[in-house]
Amino acid sequence: MSRNNKINLQLSGLEPLFITEESIFVNVGERTNVTGSRKFLRLIKEENYEEALDIARNQVEGGAQIIDINMDEGMLDGVYAMTKFLNLIAAEPDIARVPVMIDSSKWEIIEAGLKVVQGKAVVNSISLKEGKETFIHHAKLIKRYGAAVIVMAFDEVGQADTYQRRIEICKRSYDILVNEVGFPAEDIIFDPNIFPVATGMDEHKLNALDFFQATKWIRENLPYANISGGVSNVSFSFRGNDKVREAMHSAFLYHAIQNGMTMGIVNPEMLEIYDEIDKVLLEHVEDVLLNRREDATERLLDLAESFKGDIKSNEKAVAEWRNESVQERLTHSLVKGIDEFIEIDVEEARLHAKKAIEVIEISLMNGMNVVGDLFGSGKMFLPQVVKSARVMKKAVAYLLPFIEAEKDDTASSSAGKVLMATVKGDVHDIGKNIVSVVLACNNFEIIDLGVMVPPEKIIEAAVKENVDIIGLSGLITPSLDEMVYLAKEMDKLNIKIPVMIGGATTSRAHTAVKIAPEYQATVVHVNDASRAVTVASNLLNSETKADFSSALKEEYDSLREGYLNRAREKNFLTIEEARKNKFKIDWDAFEPIQPNFIGTKIVEVELSALVDFIDWTPFFQSWELFGKFPAILTDEVVGEQASDLYKDAQKMLAQIVSEKWFEAKGILGIFPANTVNDDDIEVQLPTSNFQFLTLRQQSQKTAGAPNLALADFIAPKDSNKQDYIGCFCVTTGFGVDEKAAEFESQLDDYNSILTKALGDRLAEAFAEYLHLQVRKEIWGYASDENLSNNELIKENYKGIRPAPGYPACPDHLEKPTIWEILKVEENIGVKLTESMAMWPAASVSGYYFANSESKYFGLGKIKKDQVDDYAKRRGVSNEVAEKWLAPNITD
Repeated sequence: MSRNNKINLQLSGLEPLFITEESIFVNVGERTNVTGSRKFLRLIKEENYEEALDIARNQVEGGAQIIDINMDEGMLDGVYAMTKFLNLIAAEPDIARVPVMIDSSKWEIIEAGLKVVQGKAVVNSISLKEGKETFIHHAKLIKRYGAAVIVMAFDEVGQADTYQRRIEICKRSYDILVNEVGFPAEDIIFDPNIFPVATGMDEHKLNALDFFQATKWIRENLPYANISGGVSNVSFSFRGNDKVREAMHSAFLYHAIQNGMTMGIVNPEMLEIYDEIDKVLLEHVEDVLLNRREDATERLLDLAESFKGDIKSNEKAVAEWRNESVQERLTHSLVKGIDEFIEIDVEEARLHAKKAIEVIEISLMNGMNVVGDLFGSGKMFLPQVVKSARVMKKAVAYLLPFIEAEKDDTASSSAGKVLMATVKGDVHDIGKNIVSVVLACNNFEIIDLGVMVPPEKIIEAAVKENVDIIGLSGLITPSLDEMVYLAKEMDKLNIKIPVMIGGATTSRAHTAVKIAPEYQATVVHVNDASRAVTVASNLLNSETKADFSSALKEEYDSLREGYLNRAREKNFLTIEEARKNKFKIDWDAFEPIQPNFIGTKIVEVELSALVDFIDWTPFFQSWELFGKFPAILTDEVVGEQASDLYKDAQKMLAQIVSEKWFEAKGILGIFPANTVNDDDIEVQLPTSNFQFLTLRQQSQKTAGAPNLALADFIAPKDSNKQDYIGCFCVTTGFGVDEKAAEFESQLDDYNSILTKALGDRLAEAFAEYLHLQVRKEIWGYASDENLSNNELIKENYKGIRPAPGYPACPDHLEKPTIWEILKVEENIGVKLTESMAMWPAASVSGYYFANSESKYFGLGKIKKDQVDDYAKRRGVSNEVAEKWLAPNITD
């Protein structure tokens, strides 16, 4: 019987936890268990519940998605302790947000917990040990309390210790619960018993393998049931040898998860990363777990001796560099991005310095100069620099109280003060933040005004703070116009602060042609973070700034003249001529595919479902590591750093998914539609009609090549063929800013930027995921499609999903029509700024075209006659139309 992804295990504390087929393994924290933690037992016995709560809090902060609470100890009043502790947890939101596992072998303690626990809990456990009647009685009460249940593979005869006994007991338990009690199958979690291996007893050789096989059988034969277990049991024979135990736990979990294990009680500190387990040790461990050799136990016992007291692999290296001078240690920490010892070393440096500020200006800056030199010479890469900045910030934060106490009128030797801002209407700031970090690493003082900053605020802050440079960032097309406006306003006020321009839509040409002529002071385009320091230094260095600004002006004047001349020379058609050369489809032979669904649909999806749809190449590009994924991981130049970044991203991605850092929300609509008036698409809703306006290429084409518009891919109304169009908006941005801000408050720019970059990647993955669902199921025009993720990334599918603001349809004013048709803000909360940027930033919107002839293209430059025509069609003034289409208008 197939499993239905819609029927999932749902638990909750203050927040819900959904465990689906796509979920990554759910970790159950084990330290709030008096039988497994001596410290917790001592605290409960002493009634020191405050410290006991701290253990629970640390479990949650450490990544536990469920906390296991056990009060089974002979000298404890278990009912009292369970009741009190659960009541105290209920008053601690940072703990109570996760579900509770009420763990006891005594029914009265379990029921005491069920009476007071907050949310939907898990009972651990019941079994057939005391007979069917007691089993049913307990199950009915658990069902009435609304909890899920762990069922042990145990019956009247005893504990299941073979594969056959495991599946027989689990099958019998399942049938009783589902058919006689009416217990929801998705709320059943089986524990098929994890027993020790490598004990020297032949009957224990199959303990792990039998668990794996029983897990697989349960998942395939007992619909919707989940699997759990206490992982540490498997390594019981190796108590005292943590290295071997960590390897055993990781290898066991790897194989158990492959076979369908969904959750387990495991101490994360006793887990090695599977891929990082010593290869020889892993082979020996897996020989035991999978019973691959007759002498597997003896071989592992022999090998384990060589790991006794084994130190971590990097401790030897740590010991070596820790013996260097304090300056060398500080430099090493900064270059390697290691913050473990930074406060110790900074304090040592402070004790030897005349003043605390000297530690920053001399010791730390010496280290950052090495970072800057390595970065500038291409021997370090952006992710490493951002990690260096994290160490620097922690060092400075430690020193600040000492600096304040010693403060006098002596000014510190800052390289310069730089104001950074994402301009009005724009919400994207990853690039700006990276540049800020790189500049800060080179002793520039940064004033970051954030995103959507109006021009008057930028001007006010620049004057008030007496900044040396203004850095402007923008991703969407209207941001370019904001930069031009700001330049004009500063020029009117006779401000002469140099301006650095950056962002995805900005360019050297646009800066030279549109911005520089409006501002008497220096304007310079910075195309990547690696150039920011050089540019900023040249702008402020008294010996170079005059020559630099003069050379820049000459370069931009020449660029502007050449650009305008080329634009004038290029041949363009009138809009009427372009329409006559439209892309032609044989509409008589065309048969549109009737969608399986017409109307509007809100889409809910688990983040875990999006992971396989991530296109990683743009992720690396955002960190200025260029190359296609996965080849970039083995690139001779950036491969090592790309691999490290990818590992960090995978680790954070696992947390994002398992801890539900972000929310994935989406909405789509599919509607009858036809092209009208050559370039407009009429969308036919039950109560009213809307129009999507498209723009047409106007440049002179080679013989036979058409002048495209998106409207060409929808059947004209006069063809008498009912065609269709779709539109959508998806986001994974709710939660991104909050999580990034949390890292920033911890002086951790690296993880803050990583958070935002992964939020963006998940949003794009959501768009790809949803487009697949549309093609195969919701619309269903390509129901037999079977493409790999690589083929999806290459867009080897039928149909397209162009987005307003992108090359085929650069007009951002199309977005409000999508918002009105789908009621986007009301349904999923995604808003449009006045510049038509989407908030949250990790959002994607666009159209769906199903025609097999449809394809992506770039509009390119258009003439004034189309702009005027477009203004009439949209019902706006020519000035408004020119503002929004400015980058595409030829002179």
